[in-house]
Amino acid sequence: MYERALSPIRIGGLEIRNRIARTAHATMMARDGKITDELIAYHLARAQGGVGLTILEAAGVHPSAVLSLANLDDTIIDGYRRLATAIAPTGMRLFQQLWHGGHIYMQPDGSPPLAPSTVPSPIAGVAPRPFTRRQIDELVAAYGAAARRVEKGGLDGVEVHAGHGYLLAQFLSPVLNRREDDYGGSFDNRMRLLRRVLAAVRDAVSPGFAVGVRLSDSADPRILAMDDVGEVARRLRDEGLIDYVNMSYGDYYALHRQVGGMDAPTGFQIPHTAPPVADFGLPRLLNGRFRTLEEVEQVLRAGEADLISMVRAHIADPDIVAKSAAGHPDRVRPCIACNQGCIGRVATFGRLGCVVNIAAGDETTLAERLIRPAASPLRVLIVGGGPGGMEAARIAALAGHRVTLAEAMPSLGGLTNLYRTAPRMGTIADIAGWLEEEVYRLGVDVRLSTYMSADDIAAEGADSVILAVGAAFEAPFRQIQFPAEEIAVAPGARVIGSVELFEDRRADRGRSALILDDVGHYEAIACAEELLERGLAVTFVTRHKMFAPQIDITLRTQSALERLHAKGDFTLRVGSRLVAARPGEADIAPNFGTKVETVAADSIVWVGIRPGQTELAAELEARGIEPVCVGDMLAARNLQCAIREGHLAARSLPSGAVAARPIRAIA
Repeated sequence: MYERALSPIRIGGLEIRNRIARTAHATMMARDGKITDELIAYHLARAQGGVGLTILEAAGVHPSAVLSLANLDDTIIDGYRRLATAIAPTGMRLFQQLWHGGHIYMQPDGSPPLAPSTVPSPIAGVAPRPFTRRQIDELVAAYGAAARRVEKGGLDGVEVHAGHGYLLAQFLSPVLNRREDDYGGSFDNRMRLLRRVLAAVRDAVSPGFAVGVRLSDSADPRILAMDDVGEVARRLRDEGLIDYVNMSYGDYYALHRQVGGMDAPTGFQIPHTAPPVADFGLPRLLNGRFRTLEEVEQVLRAGEADLISMVRAHIADPDIVAKSAAGHPDRVRPCIACNQGCIGRVATFGRLGCVVNIAAGDETTLAERLIRPAASPLRVLIVGGGPGGMEAARIAALAGHRVTLAEAMPSLGGLTNLYRTAPRMGTIADIAGWLEEEVYRLGVDVRLSTYMSADDIAAEGADSVILAVGAAFEAPFRQIQFPAEEIAVAPGARVIGSVELFEDRRADRGRSALILDDVGHYEAIACAEELLERGLAVTFVTRHKMFAPQIDITLRTQSALERLHAKGDFTLRVGSRLVAARPGEADIAPNFGTKVETVAADSIVWVGIRPGQTELAAELEARGIEPVCVGDMLAARNLQCAIREGHLAARSLPSGAVAARPIRAIA
């Protein structure tokens, strides 16, 4: 069924067992630049699941640029050997990406970055110091020494990162490279450093050791065009400096092009990255939000790539290859491309995670293989069939408990059944559907259209009760920034909540709308996009100093703004509040100013913070039953919290399973 995807391929003198790869991605699991047991466990789980090739996250080769891994001296070699020894029995191949960030990040000691010239990046926001010729020679030697350590540590290859706007891509750019020596100016001069680096790497390793390069264009083709990237790849190939090319898309001027969210289609990078390396003659590794082996198979059969990366898909489920090859692709836990647990958790918590798979990054303590059958199975009652409740039911069933899942509505899924219909949110239904299939497959007693009062729950006589009934549907109509102020709402003004907007899709919302976002997550974006698609003019008002700050780290806000501005009449007002609402219009003002602006608003959509529900838990406690409350029942938050808390509640049952660690902060 997956003949092409599961067929072997050679990179240089090395055989890769299949065409499924995981390109370099930040886990931030290293400590003091060294490989940890947690990092080994993370990669081992994916190796055991059948991945053919993994490229380890960027290792800094020079003291001026280090993120997580640091390949600066021979102390890294022991970690490589421990990792290689653990991975070897699985057959997965391991490469190390070698990296320098250039002007993107400050140096570890806080001093200005080193770069080709003084052009600053939008991230560091500081004019960098240009590399001197002596420092360039030092850097070239550092790449070679780093490659030697990788081979000495028992890994199978290296990849030089010359894309995504990092240092070597900066040297390639006619805009970022303003040098007037023989490393700037002409195309040949701008390629000189990359050539020297790859030559030094080749000289430092054995002939059969794989050497590749990662390349990408810029979001602005004037900075670095994809045609030029293709020419770079061809010249490196012709000079025998590489065994494969890893083509990617975008840089820090538009990060969402690198890691597409749920708004990006499967394979969204392929139309941009495949043509420059068509008929390349060397293996081409491409990526672009692939989630299934069937999707991979189609691209490989079309000849557009030779290997496909499935990074986030394997964060969500390490066993994609094994499950699919065994004829069970339906059992693959789907990545929903929300970017909240992977990129978002790295940026906030400082360590990779996953919304749908809470064991990601915590394999040493939370991997599901650690769950053991309960020595004395319990009768577990779970009330609430949203994602949190379904995850609790799934884990409790895996531990061998007798599980009943009661849901008041006619179907499982909770609010995902509502928000799955919102623009660009369809993949949220995938995890709800997967959880539903799993609870049925595991034999959970699912009772739909079953509202359970405290009396009903007590009558069940369950040994353990988990409540996952969600938050209140309505948020109090009071702005957080100004809790003492009453909003003047005149008779006839139409104010609705986001839930009502999607519950009643046929209602006439007029010709204009005001979205009042007090939360700062994706909910308000979905409301705005829904109304723009209906043809309404939309004014988006938020108390926050920026647009949707709670998800900005997920790289989804930039693409959302592009769509909202392109769809119709869209106006954004940040750091603002609603003062008054009247039929057909509303008054808004800056949070800390008095100038009032009147805007058209036939409808006002209030996206506020919904409180949890405490009454049912209190009634049970009065009867001597101590339930565990999870997810939005505690307070409306997000899908990540719901699934994580449902999982940990079930893992904490006295079942003989390995106990979970205390709940960590959730990104």
